[in-house]
Amino acid sequence: MSQNSKEPAGNGRQGGVSRRSVIKGLGSIAAAAAWAPLFRVTPADAAAGTPPPGLPAGFDLYRQGFENWAGDIRVDALWACSARNPQEVVTLANWARAQGWRLRPRGSMHNWSPLALEPGTRADARILMVDTTAHLADMAMVAPLPQAAVRVQAGAMLEDLLAYLETQGCGLAASPAPGDVTIGGMLAIGCHGTGLPAAGETRKPGQSFGTLSNLIVSITAVVWDAGSGSYQLRTVPRSHPHCKALMTHLGRSFVTEVVLRVGANSNLRCQSFMHIPASEMFAAPGSGGRTIASFVEQAGRIEAIQFPFTQNPWLKVWSVSPAKPLLSRKVNKPYSYVFADAIPRVVSDLADQVLSGVGAATPAFGAVEYTVSSAGLLATLSQDIWGPSKNLMLYVKPTTLRVTANGYAILTSRANIQRVIHEFHRKYQAMMQAWQARGRYPVNGPVEIRITGLDHAGDVGIPGAEAAALSAVRPRADHPEWDVAIWLDLLTFPGTPGANEFFREFELWAFQNYSGNYATMRVEWSKGWGYGSEAAWTDPVVLGQHIPQGFRAAAGAHEDWDWALARLDQFDPHRIFSSPMLDRLMPA
Repeated sequence: MSQNSKEPAGNGRQGGVSRRSVIKGLGSIAAAAAWAPLFRVTPADAAAGTPPPGLPAGFDLYRQGFENWAGDIRVDALWACSARNPQEVVTLANWARAQGWRLRPRGSMHNWSPLALEPGTRADARILMVDTTAHLADMAMVAPLPQAAVRVQAGAMLEDLLAYLETQGCGLAASPAPGDVTIGGMLAIGCHGTGLPAAGETRKPGQSFGTLSNLIVSITAVVWDAGSGSYQLRTVPRSHPHCKALMTHLGRSFVTEVVLRVGANSNLRCQSFMHIPASEMFAAPGSGGRTIASFVEQAGRIEAIQFPFTQNPWLKVWSVSPAKPLLSRKVNKPYSYVFADAIPRVVSDLADQVLSGVGAATPAFGAVEYTVSSAGLLATLSQDIWGPSKNLMLYVKPTTLRVTANGYAILTSRANIQRVIHEFHRKYQAMMQAWQARGRYPVNGPVEIRITGLDHAGDVGIPGAEAAALSAVRPRADHPEWDVAIWLDLLTFPGTPGANEFFREFELWAFQNYSGNYATMRVEWSKGWGYGSEAAWTDPVVLGQHIPQGFRAAAGAHEDWDWALARLDQFDPHRIFSSPMLDRLMPA
C-alpha cells in the first residue's frame, strides 16, 4: 500500500502535519460554506421566463435554482411552488397532465444520481418542482409499542422524525448518517444505514436491518385512476401487491405520506478505532486478528472509512448498551464529529490544490484527512461516545466536504463478509497503485464500507407483506443463504481527471467478480453507477442488462423488474413523474 510517511500512525504525524498542530487548529476551524442546494430567484430576475400556463389559482409560484450534494448537477432557475397538503399535489398532477408538463417532488435534493434532474437541464424545461418540505412534514404516532407505527409526510426531515420518535420511546435500528434528508426522498431510493444483529442478538419487534423502505406499513401516493380519468390519492397497504412497486419507486411516483413500523428506542455506544492496519482489518478470510468480520460478530454495526494512500482505516463500531459504559462520554445531541463537519485550514488548503489540478497532492491530502480525524477524535473526546440512538446514528452535516460517490450493494452470506471486503480492498489498492505509477490520481476521497441486512418483509409484522420490488437489497429466493449486503462507496471530488475511467474499470470488475453462487451486485440508486466511456449513468450494458437482470433473477412473475415497471407505468401512464434519466432506465 502506498504511503507518504514512513512514520507509524501512532507518532501523530502524517504527510508532514503533526497531530499537535491539528489539535491546535481545531480550536479555530474555518467552517466550510454550507451546502445550499436551493436558492430563490427574485421576481425581477424571473420576469424573462414564461410561467407555467393555466396553473390553478392559489399556488405561490416562483423560480428556484437547484444544486445537488456534489454540485455537479446545477440548474439556475426552474419554476417551483409548494404543496400545502396532499390534495394540492393531486391538483398539480392533473394540471401537469393537461398541459404536458412534468412534476418533480423537491425535498432536500441530497442525492448524487440524476433521477430527479440531470446536468444540462434547461431553465425553460417544462418541469414544475413541488416543494414538500414547507408544509408536508407532519408526523404522529398511530400505534403504540410493541407494534408501534408512525404516520409521517414525505417532506419531513429524518432528524425531525428521529427526534419525535425519541419523545415517544421509539427509534430505528439503523438510519442514514445525514439528518437533512426527507422521508420521501429516502424511501424513493431505498436509503439505508449500517448494522446487523450481533452474534446472539435477537431482532426486536419493529426493527429491520435492511433499508428504510422495509419499514413501510402503508403508502399514500398520487396515482392515475382510469375510472375517473384523473390522478387521485391512493393509500396502498403493505399487504397489497402494488405496494411492492411504490416502496422504492426511484422517483417514478409522487408519495405524499407513509406509515412506518418503528421499535423501542435504545441507547448505543460508538467506539472509533484508527490504529488497526488495513492489512489486518481487510485480511483474507480465515485470518485471525481484528478483522471486519470479527467486529460484525461482536457488535453487528460497523462502518469503515479509509482515506486515500493511508494505512489505517477509521473504524466505527456501534453496540447496543442500555447503561453508559464507564469510559464512554454521554452525548445529548447528534453530530459529534465536529472536525468532519467543518474544514480546518490545513485540509482546505490541500483540497484547493487537488481541485486546482495538482493530483500529486492527493496522498498528502489523504494523510491530512487521517490526521485531522484521529486528532479530532482525541480533541473532542469522541473516541468513545454513548447516548440515545439518534445522537449516535446522525453524524454528517451539510458543511462536510462535498464529494461525488459511486455506490453498490453486494449481496452475500454473513460467512462471506470478510471475503467480499478483502477482494474489494485488494482490487482497489492495486488500481490506486497502478494509476499512481502513471502519475494520475483519479480518486481523492475515502472509501466507505457499511454492512446491513436485507429487506426481509417479515420484519414489519404484517401478514402477506413482501419486499420492495426495486430495493437494492431485496432477497434472492434462489439464495436464501445470502442474508447481508455490503455497501461499497468510492468518493472523489467532482470533475477529478480520470475519475470516470477509474470508476468504470472498477465497476466492470465488480459485476464480474461478485457473481455466481458466491454473491451478486446491485447498484445503489442514489449514487454513481453505469459508467460509460464519458460519464456515469450512461453505460447501456449496465442500464439495459446488469440492473434489470439483477431484479429478474429468481423473482416471481409478479415482483420482478418488468412487473414493477409495468405497475409504475400503470400508476403514471402519462409519465408526468418521470425524468430523462428514468426514461432511459425505465423506458415505456
